[in-house]
Amino acid sequence: MKEIRIMERRTMLALSAGALAEGLLPVRTSAGAEPNKVTVQLDWVVRGDHAMFFVARHKGYFERNGINLVAIRRGTGSANALRLVANGNAQFGFGDLPTLIISRTHGVADVAIVAVNQRSPLAMISVAARHKLVTPQDLKGLTVGADPAAGSAFLFLKAFLHANGMSLADIKLRTVSPPYENYLVLGRVDAIPGYIDAEVPVLEAKTGGPGSLSILQGADYGLHSYGSGVFASETLIGDNPDLVQRFVRAYLLAFRDVVASPQEAVDIVIAANPEYKSQRAVLLAQLQADIKGTFFSADTKSQGLGTITATRWSETIHMLQSEGQLPKSAAPKGGFDNRFVAASYPMGR
Repeated sequence: MKEIRIMERRTMLALSAGALAEGLLPVRTSAGAEPNKVTVQLDWVVRGDHAMFFVARHKGYFERNGINLVAIRRGTGSANALRLVANGNAQFGFGDLPTLIISRTHGVADVAIVAVNQRSPLAMISVAARHKLVTPQDLKGLTVGADPAAGSAFLFLKAFLHANGMSLADIKLRTVSPPYENYLVLGRVDAIPGYIDAEVPVLEAKTGGPGSLSILQGADYGLHSYGSGVFASETLIGDNPDLVQRFVRAYLLAFRDVVASPQEAVDIVIAANPEYKSQRAVLLAQLQADIKGTFFSADTKSQGLGTITATRWSETIHMLQSEGQLPKSAAPKGGFDNRFVAASYPMGR
């Protein structure tokens, strides 16, 4: 019996060491406890940066953390995803965090719990053979396609112009309905606001491949703000913080895997969404763009993937105020809660 107990202890120590080496430990749930049924609301159709949800489900991370992920629903924009989560129609959502800040001023009580894009993936995009963008000033006089009612992309356009000493008066705004890609491909507009991890790979596939586009990422031109992330309602966080913690830990385990092997992540996404089989190259390019340009920051180096800091959150608010999306007098309270990410790293990363 003594030998058995020693062997069991050694086995447990080995398992614990392996988990710590991963930097994350799963939450232990009560034996026999019924898994929590959870729905995730996406902001749009499936993209590369949605892979973490599919990977966490496929690899059993949610299951091991007492969560039954019953649905990953496609969406029609960040604003609508925020409303659905705030209203309890889904437990967790994925969408644009600046839009979350604005929505909170209109009574939509959601809270960011993981900042996926540490640097905003939004950029100004043109077809290089027609209009080469070297500096933001190259946008002057161009016809830019966007929809003032569409949310994050138009918000970014105004912020980008403002940060670089311009305004909508410096361009020719053409109101078009999203998605904007075809308007650019067909030459009906000269440039569009878009995501380097969404529209860019799609556009490159239609305009000559890598290098066919001119891309000015906002994060390189004065816009210091978060991009998209995971959120939950204030109600859920208040009523069931344990569920939120378990969800975040499972998500971050998958986040680590996605970064380590984007090819595997794309295969898992396609297995769950076979209609995307022909889009494998695009999905992979989307993820690679994020790994190269948005997932990492000085904060993630010291505090781990997905971390949210008060400094960057304040910078995001300042960006919104500087271009009129938030009144100067507005002082949005709360809006993010980093304790779930922080608690997911037992080694203090």
